[in-house]
Amino acid sequence: MIDRFERFTIGVMEIFRYWHKITAGEMEKLGLKGAYCTYFSVLARFEEGVTATQLGELCCKDKADVSRAVSELEKRGYVTKETNGSNLYRAKICLTQAGRQVAEYVQQRANLAVSLAGEGVSEQDREIFYSTFQTIAENLEKISLSGLPEDK
Repeated sequence: MIDRFERFTIGVMEIFRYWHKITAGEMEKLGLKGAYCTYFSVLARFEEGVTATQLGELCCKDKADVSRAVSELEKRGYVTKETNGSNLYRAKICLTQAGRQVAEYVQQRANLAVSLAGEGVSEQDREIFYSTFQTIAENLEKISLSGLPEDK
């Protein structure tokens, strides 16, 4: 059982580390942080925009990280906040034209990275992997909310 735990944990950590290195290298070309990759990718899917809360949930980031990123991206002209009245809390964050161009670049580079990372993996194995990975993520979410059961 420990072998499975170590293989899973180290495997996830390795993927995260390598993905972070790739995104950092790609975003550095634009003078941006690698973590912004995810924001561009998510915002590109929502032309009508999303609130900061929604963006945090979609990107698995906390409020402070979202706030810093949005502030930086807004300062650079990649996003705007569209409000209904004066309530900035519920403002929709939208990509500008310049932001959409960066998002397109991010998506192209991400597609290339995912394609290269999946070389040698059959479509059937890929489907099984993603299904299994999603099930494990959902189970871990449940455990994180309720805690591990006590030993019997």
